[in-house]
Amino acid sequence: MSLTSTAQQLVTLASEGGEHGGNHESLSPYLTGGGAFVTLLLLLWITTRFNRDR
Repeated sequence: MSLTSTAQQLVTLASEGGEHGGNHESLSPYLTGGGAFVTLLLLLWITTRFNRDR
């Protein structure tokens, strides 16, 4: 596989993906972001509990 054929395949793949939008109807960006935020806060809390000696 040459670099040009690989690049051409990637361009074709990228142009086909535009019609789907990439988002599923059941995924809420606010719910996903809120879940990630809560998860990060939980990990921060766990990390600070294990690091009491400082």
